[in-house]
Amino acid sequence: MKLAKLLKPYVIEKGRHFRLKQVDPDDTRGLDLDRDEADRLLKTGIELLSEMQERLYAERRWALLIIFQAMDAAGKDSVIKHVMTGLNPQGCRVYSFRAPSEEELDHDFMWRSMSRLPERCHIGIFNRSYYEEVLAVRVHKDLLEREHIPKALVGPKIWKQRFEDINAAERHLGRNGIAVCKFFLHVSKDEQRKRFVDRLNQPDKHWKFSPADLTARTDWDAYMEAYEEMIRATATPEAPWHVVPADQKWFTRLVVAAALIKKMQALDPRYPEPTPELKRQIKAAHAALAREEK
Repeated sequence: MKLAKLLKPYVIEKGRHFRLKQVDPDDTRGLDLDRDEADRLLKTGIELLSEMQERLYAERRWALLIIFQAMDAAGKDSVIKHVMTGLNPQGCRVYSFRAPSEEELDHDFMWRSMSRLPERCHIGIFNRSYYEEVLAVRVHKDLLEREHIPKALVGPKIWKQRFEDINAAERHLGRNGIAVCKFFLHVSKDEQRKRFVDRLNQPDKHWKFSPADLTARTDWDAYMEAYEEMIRATATPEAPWHVVPADQKWFTRLVVAAALIKKMQALDPRYPEPTPELKRQIKAAHAALAREEK
């Protein structure tokens, strides 16, 4: 199966009728690959991504913003590590958004993300993003209080208003040459528990554990409801959501690679044509180097 064929069930362009139950976190679309086969297929995808990244960098027209959202232990770090491993770090930046600082809380809810947007010809990767403002902040109301928003502006419509702001911002980005590619890594509660146990049983993974991880599990249903409404409200043809099964890490990586390849192919970056002056300089350089051989 070609990578492109993996994508179709997981691309949400119009979210109005979307339900999380449409995507099984353990789905592999019937693929039964051993680790070597999956690695070979992923390597092929990474090589293609690397080639297109070079053209993106050379053309200097588009930028690509990649957003990952997920519950803890869904594999965001793993996907970034394995899928992006072949990219040139000179044209790629990764930002992990954790608890906001006091400075960030004193700005609008999208400020800290927007201040880290990729410049033209670069790829920016957000490990979490402004979407936390309609996820964690929605589930944990005390976080909204910390933002010091005027009380008259905090009402029952605030989440709908934030969805509208996000959609408008992503339209703005697309109209200014920053393509947005969004992923929700959909892990099951049982698989998350297994991964937490694995972290606790392996000393070299203890650094990944936080007591807050278990706290979030107690709010699992609230988070799933928030994710579902977020996708329903912000999945658009210009910036669709990719709801990717995350229980099988090898499959998650293949789907993410396939989506990024499709996005880059749609941008169709090309090496710029040399100007007449550059052609003259190239011809002169050839002649100069040829003379050195004599």
